Amino acid sequence: MISVTAERFRLAEVFTISRGAKTEAKVLTVSVTREGVTGRGECVPYARYGESLESVTAQIEALPGDITRLELQEALQGGAARNAVDCALWDWEAKRSGRRAWEMAGLPAPGPEVTCYTLSLDTPEAMRASAARHADRPILKIKLGTPDDIPRLEAVRAGAPRSRIVVDANEGWTIEQFLDFQSHLQRLGVTLVEQPLPAAADEALIGVERLVPICADESAHTRAGLVDLRGKYDVVNIKLDKTGGLTEALALRDLALAEGFGVMVGCMVGSSLAMAPAVLVAQGAAVTDLDGPLLLAEDRASPLKYADGMVFPPEAALWG
Repeated sequence: MISVTAERFRLAEVFTISRGAKTEAKVLTVSVTREGVTGRGECVPYARYGESLESVTAQIEALPGDITRLELQEALQGGAARNAVDCALWDWEAKRSGRRAWEMAGLPAPGPEVTCYTLSLDTPEAMRASAARHADRPILKIKLGTPDDIPRLEAVRAGAPRSRIVVDANEGWTIEQFLDFQSHLQRLGVTLVEQPLPAAADEALIGVERLVPICADESAHTRAGLVDLRGKYDVVNIKLDKTGGLTEALALRDLALAEGFGVMVGCMVGSSLAMAPAVLVAQGAAVTDLDGPLLLAEDRASPLKYADGMVFPPEAALWG
């Protein structure tokens, strides 16, 4: 049996990107129950990809109750619906077999990974204050995506002079703005810039000199699209809500590395249940960005452990 439930988690503060702001994380929790064992997964439907709580719920409810992970890969495209069911099936298989998910995947036991902490888009003054509050974190990721972003970046660097900085423009810049901003990104010690241009306009990145490595986010989903990223991007941001679950995420990671891309592992704003399988993908990644639970005012029982700027692997009580 497969069941799906809509849940909401309050955010600790308003979270703003170039496309809008939110005060809560709206997620879907999937439970797979067979032979008296229940596995769980979580997804975050994303309007940018044409998803809603209702449309994703309908996709999940239309699946056969006894579907296998292999059959699921053919039944649904990559996206939030397949992610939640895929991760629930991994959890169910782990609990039923008494093994951890990484053992089933043939992976070494995971360890903690240094994770980004995200600062949402705001005024330069507010972003400097936020950066100063989190200046002890090793990596800060800042949301940008407007024509007036350099004062914001200057402010963050002033507030957190020792932190590594990752910039996420969320498709908010034009190619002219990006070319103008690049020298400032380099000067201010930015180590990676995510999705500077709209996915539909990223052909303009071909042949552009890299002063800072460029990462594909909205342009990168599954292995099928990897060929289109060549010459445009240096790094691929793998998110389970885009790949459609852990199964495809692990395969995408391996192929991306084989093709010479760096790997970033990211997330939507969700609970520890959504982050838990992504910790397996993040092992050894160039950048890990699994800070979703740190932005929440509430979380799951048996949540992920975060300490010293790191995210730790899940306990079996949470997932896998």
